[in-house]
Amino acid sequence: MSQFWYADLGRVRYSECLTTQHKIAEARRRGEIPDVLLLLEHTPVITFGRAGGSKSLLASPEELRREGIEVFHTDRGGDATYHGPGQLVGYPIFDLTEHGRDVHLFLRKIEQAIVACLLEFGISAGTRPGLTGVWVRDEKICSIGIAVRRWISYHGFALNVNPNFNHWSLLHPCGLIGCRVTSIERLIGHDPEMELVKETVVESFARVFNMAHVAVERELLPIATAVGERS
Repeated sequence: MSQFWYADLGRVRYSECLTTQHKIAEARRRGEIPDVLLLLEHTPVITFGRAGGSKSLLASPEELRREGIEVFHTDRGGDATYHGPGQLVGYPIFDLTEHGRDVHLFLRKIEQAIVACLLEFGISAGTRPGLTGVWVRDEKICSIGIAVRRWISYHGFALNVNPNFNHWSLLHPCGLIGCRVTSIERLIGHDPEMELVKETVVESFARVFNMAHVAVERELLPIATAVGERS
């Protein structure tokens, strides 16, 4: 059985983590490391994918500065999304030549893993035709947007655990006007432990992708040792 490494990077600025992903993706392409799943939280940031445009942003630059929110345009798929503390971000850096060379299948498996994770918390979630991500009824709980270069994936998913919902009013999530978002905390009525959510996500990925999983320290990854801080 093949395996993936997973590492907890703590809380990381988006720009720092993007550099980290590129370094790990290159090492994966060279076959120096197995597949890697990075788990982390970001400092507040709004990112725009390849389908994104300024029409999805509702806040002025002054409002964003006041809230301490950065803005980045990225090369992932999808439109606008928010990342911040209380949201579990996962970046699967996988070699898709070992996963069917099928980007859509890879996306569907990420969705399946998140659905399986949420079920462990008593939440019945699913997908919606024509849209990427995971929903609970008509509210989105997980956004997904990936990029693939030379069959190596990067970027990934953002699962709402207990985020600051005031920040969601600053954009149209995923470019969907009227889109409502929810979180594990809202749905189960109490604040879940982030560590438990991380563990459950890892186990769900292992089941869906039929892989073993090995926890590794950041020092074993081809990244700068200064990246991330424990929250």
